[in-house]
Amino acid sequence: MMLIRTDPFREFDRLAQQVFGTVARPAAMPMDAWQEDDEFVVAFDLPGVNVDSIGLDIERNVLTVRAERRDPTQPNVELTVSERPRGVFSRQLILGDTLNTEDVKAHYADGVLTLRIPVAERAKPRKIEIMRSQDELHEIGK
Repeated sequence: MMLIRTDPFREFDRLAQQVFGTVARPAAMPMDAWQEDDEFVVAFDLPGVNVDSIGLDIERNVLTVRAERRDPTQPNVELTVSERPRGVFSRQLILGDTLNTEDVKAHYADGVLTLRIPVAERAKPRKIEIMRSQDELHEIGK
C-alpha cells in the first residue's frame, strides 16, 4: 500500500449522518491520489489559498499539509453570505515504505497543490537472472 488516508472527523461524520440524517461536512482540503509511472501523485484542492500560507512537512512517513484561507473582508465590508470555509486547515497522510520521502516535489498552480513522490528503488520490480547449473559449473571450472 502506498498511502493511508487519515481524517479524524470521518467516523464522526458517518455517525452523525446515521443518527441525525445530516449530510457530512465537505472536506476543507479534498484530494485525489494516483500512481503514475514511477511516482505517486497527490493533488489537494486549495482554491483561494495564498502559496505563502501553505506548509508541507514530512516526519518519518507522515506527510502533513497545512494551509490557511484568510477572511477576504475589509473593515468597511459587510459579509452577507459566508459559505466558503476559512481559517487553518490541516491534512495528514501516512505514506507507505515503498515511497521515497527524500525526493518529494511540490507544485502549486490554479488552486491545486500537487505532490509527486517517487517510488523507492527498492520497491520497483526488477528482473533476477537465473543461472543454469552447467553455466555455474563452467564458471567454477575456469
